[in-house]
Amino acid sequence: MGRNDGGRAPCVTVADDYIAVEGVSLTLSSRAGPVNILRGVDLSIREGSSIALLGPSGSGKSSLLSLIAGLERPTAGTVTVGGTRFNDLSEDELALYRRRHMGIVFQSFHLIPTMTAVENVALPLELAGDAGARTRAMTELERVGLGRRAEHYPAELSGGEQQRVAIARAVVHAPPLLLADEPTGNLDGTTGHGIIDILFSLHAERRMTLLLVTHDMALGERCQRIVHMRDGQLREAA
Repeated sequence: MGRNDGGRAPCVTVADDYIAVEGVSLTLSSRAGPVNILRGVDLSIREGSSIALLGPSGSGKSSLLSLIAGLERPTAGTVTVGGTRFNDLSEDELALYRRRHMGIVFQSFHLIPTMTAVENVALPLELAGDAGARTRAMTELERVGLGRRAEHYPAELSGGEQQRVAIARAVVHAPPLLLADEPTGNLDGTTGHGIIDILFSLHAERRMTLLLVTHDMALGERCQRIVHMRDGQLREAA
């Protein structure tokens, strides 16, 4: 808490909260006029906890995750993660913060097709100048059960295997925060359950804060806390 790797930006420490979203609104332009995606959202998340953000398509849950990831900026309100207030960071500083402190898993795997599994996983470390990138990447691939598939390209892997590579890439730099946006959305039920088991095992073993966006209540119930989103607003589960 309280560390700021962005250089010039001040830090704001929020007591007991690793993530603090305060009065956040997000309005986007469209041909029909302004569209209110998020409206006055407040959300606090404790360090090391797991929280499910549930809601139907179009409810704003992925947009909220994007704000917490620093991929989108709020129209109003503040987002603070790990003591660093995102409103005060430049795009380059946000990118640096993500690289050092976050792992993100999307519904689409976003693997580089011309790189093998181990090369995809090692890439974040290589960009950071880590001389042991390949060794650490192999360790993570073995952790998700893909050690024998390390030299295969994404097109040679199943959907579930590609998502496991994406997870290994997301955690290879040991981030304190793992964000997962519908990580099983492109997978069948059995494969999806295996992916979720990996995410929760990583959360428990490494004590990462886990924010899971999903429309699946059964999946959400595996988290310590559930928050529902509808029409751009949040409601805590009873």
